[in-house]
Amino acid sequence: MHKKVYLLAILAILSFVSCKGKKQYYEESGTVFHTLYTIKYEAPRILTDKIDAELQKFNLSLNPFNPNSIIAKVNNNEPVEVDEWFTEVFNKSMEVSRNSDGVFDITCAPLINLWGFGFSKKDSVTPAMIDSLKTFVGYRKVHLKDKKIVKDDPRLLLNCSAIAKGFSCDVIARLLEKEGVENYMILIGGEVVVKGVNQNGQCWRTGINLPEEDPTGTKNNYDEIVQLCKKGAIATSGNYRNFYIKDGKKYAHTIDPRTGYPAEQSVLSATIVADDCMTADAYATAFMAMGLEKARQMADSLPEIEYYVIYADENGKHRIEYSKGMLPYLPKRKTMISPDNS
Repeated sequence: MHKKVYLLAILAILSFVSCKGKKQYYEESGTVFHTLYTIKYEAPRILTDKIDAELQKFNLSLNPFNPNSIIAKVNNNEPVEVDEWFTEVFNKSMEVSRNSDGVFDITCAPLINLWGFGFSKKDSVTPAMIDSLKTFVGYRKVHLKDKKIVKDDPRLLLNCSAIAKGFSCDVIARLLEKEGVENYMILIGGEVVVKGVNQNGQCWRTGINLPEEDPTGTKNNYDEIVQLCKKGAIATSGNYRNFYIKDGKKYAHTIDPRTGYPAEQSVLSATIVADDCMTADAYATAFMAMGLEKARQMADSLPEIEYYVIYADENGKHRIEYSKGMLPYLPKRKTMISPDNS
């Protein structure tokens, strides 16, 4: 009798250990940094608490709308030492600014605010206003020294929204890998990091939306599918539902920080694939204001990124162009295309 009980106890323990170590796919979703997120991962246990803690820690570093964050204190000229995350984002921002000739610039928030969302304040903007703001806008006017931000002008403000969401994906990816997760997909505000396979054992896929007039924001018609079968990141920048028409041509709502004026470029959507999402996010933003020709030239000098661009031709018709290295990520495409047959 005792022997039978002992054996049953052993079997129960083995069964418990077996179930405890079995991996399954979990899905987390919610709101962070005023945007939606979805995280899917395969693990032996749910990691909600650790993910939430990491996002809140990130919130205290790089969320400019949190008055207790490091970046908010920097903007308020309060004495504060920056952390490793802030340092990473700042250094990458300066790198992308240099490579894009200043088109990407984390100090341009005052200009964006001046014009208003969708250029809603354009009728009140004057050259004098722009010239005034430009005196304290520019990536060369801010520096990182000994864990402290040094400004050439105390009015200078930092806003990392064009790169921080991508980096937050990288941060969660690091957390998951630290926990031994090998298969995951992290989506925060449209930026994506993936590794391994999904719950069906297939490569992760995400769609690129068509730029189309949709004031309700409810349409999700895909122009293309991007597929990653190894670790990588995807970021798309584009005011799909917020472009404007001038002289019969479509333009996205993007400010060129070098001039302070709208960048009248034909690029409506730019998708970048890179090893990390911080890099992809920043260059997707740069593409929007650079224009296709200059963006193409920049990308040719940067082997770490591939691109897929939707733009409007001289007749307002949507066209696409993508780099040669992007082709393996496009399962619908078999060969390269030229602008004439896109």
